Amino acid sequence: MNSTPTVAPVVVAIDGPAGSGKSSVSKAVARRLGYGFLDTGAAYRALAWLALDRGADTESAASVVALLDDFDYSIGTDPDGYSVRVGEDDVTEAIREPRVAAVVSAVARVPEVRAHLVAMFRSIAAAVDRPGIVIEGRDITTIVAPDAPVRILLTADETVRMARRSAELTDLAADSVGRALAERDRADARVVDFLNAADGVTTVDSTHLDFNRTVDAVITVIEEAST
Repeated sequence: MNSTPTVAPVVVAIDGPAGSGKSSVSKAVARRLGYGFLDTGAAYRALAWLALDRGADTESAASVVALLDDFDYSIGTDPDGYSVRVGEDDVTEAIREPRVAAVVSAVARVPEVRAHLVAMFRSIAAAVDRPGIVIEGRDITTIVAPDAPVRILLTADETVRMARRSAELTDLAADSVGRALAERDRADARVVDFLNAADGVTTVDSTHLDFNRTVDAVITVIEEAST
């Protein structure tokens, strides 16, 4: 009896700096194509949340690495709605709190953490029950999925990214948002280059594009790669 061979999902890898819109654009692209969606940043935030919950020293690499054995992490891949859990705790909203954002870069720069989570991302992507998956984050095109058939750097001018992030966080002053965005980029840039496209990576600059046109531009890149 012949069994139907399993077809690996098409992987679309999307990198980009803070405020580039990569999360919302990636979700919309996945929704339109019927693909899964994986927010890799959520895992780093969830580990940072766990560190805070356990009272661990987030500036100590050893303390952060020690948490990996107890990091029972799960995330959905449905672009129309998913939850993030650490063990029995639903942390979907909690990982977006400012206290988590303040320490996530310190957690994410630990090499053992990155290696552990990269393996986890690849496992999640391979198991998705859809024809493809859009994976977005900081080092997706170079580390997580360097062999993906579609690799995109989604970017925009810093002033535009600041304005977009300010619009999302209406309770914060624009200058505060700008400082936070620039600091996050500087901190994360010490670990991975997400501001420059690696060889074979297509840049989509959304500086002069609205949301829908940005989604269209990304889908065009995907369609051209499949022809």
